[in-house]
Amino acid sequence: MLACGLASVLFLAGCNRGSGRVEVAYVSAVQAVLRDHVAAVYEKTGVVKNGERVEVLDRDRRFVKVRTQDGAMGWVEQRYLVDQGVFDQIQKLAADNKNDPVQAQGTTRNDTNLHVEPGRDTEHLYQISSGEKLALLKRGTAEKPGVVAPPPRVAAVTGKQKEEDKKPVPIVEDWWLVRDSHDRVGWVLARMVDLDVPLDIAQYAEGQRIVAYFVLDQVQDGDKKVPQYLTVMSEPKDGLPFDFNQIRVFTWNVRHHRYETAYHERIEGMLPVTVSQENFDKEGVLPVFTIRVLDDNGNVSERKYKLNTPIVRRVLAPGQEPQRTSSKRTSAKRAARQKP
Repeated sequence: MLACGLASVLFLAGCNRGSGRVEVAYVSAVQAVLRDHVAAVYEKTGVVKNGERVEVLDRDRRFVKVRTQDGAMGWVEQRYLVDQGVFDQIQKLAADNKNDPVQAQGTTRNDTNLHVEPGRDTEHLYQISSGEKLALLKRGTAEKPGVVAPPPRVAAVTGKQKEEDKKPVPIVEDWWLVRDSHDRVGWVLARMVDLDVPLDIAQYAEGQRIVAYFVLDQVQDGDKKVPQYLTVMSEPKDGLPFDFNQIRVFTWNVRHHRYETAYHERIEGMLPVTVSQENFDKEGVLPVFTIRVLDDNGNVSERKYKLNTPIVRRVLAPGQEPQRTSSKRTSAKRAARQKP
């Protein structure tokens, strides 16, 4: 009984068969070789690939003996495997974020891992190849392990430096929660993804980072339809306490055949941004977008806007008073004279 209990703790195959309990693991490497012995000299018994489910039969230091679903058996390094818990976390991410609105489309710059949480040291299962198309859902941040920011430069130091100035400041990196072409969801390092922002509007970023973009509607210009866009942007740096700090609407001038800024507002906000359509009686059905705004106390509230080309206006709830902001709205006449 004691032997069986010990074997159960160690998940050995003999006890697993007796109790009906099977330990499984999943391959987190692109692929790994199965070997017949844990030794410097061995025979190859098979190959396992990323995401493949295997049954754990035995353990020996840093190696695990596994059986594939095709019946191949062999030893593989432990570092190439993750347990059922990691797989379940990835599945939960996919389920919890199944209906999240997509904030942007992107392409992986390099091969990268799909993590269960933001952070380079967090567990991962799937590996995404370079050039993979991704749907971006949420932004997150995490400290870069083992790295701190250099101390700030000062022209002169008088007196004793404050103790807090001597403390190392961690470097914080941006991460994206993404969905890949196989509907797998997880976190990737933001710098590993290039947003597929249309060049027509990307050229007007003016040194800012486009965080997300949305097609509001389309206008007819001759024999083609041209999309009109909402972009949300931020400073080109990681670790900010907000997801974006300005919004910008680009409308298409059919007379001059070019994009122009119809609306520009500086405001600290959090994703997600949602875009839909709404009926405004005499104005008809118009595109609307809703942003989530941060106040000075960290509270989040929603603001809705409508686009009646080329004018963007706040949509206020009954009894709601407009708040003073640093917004800048251009009239149609002014937009016609000014390229963004």
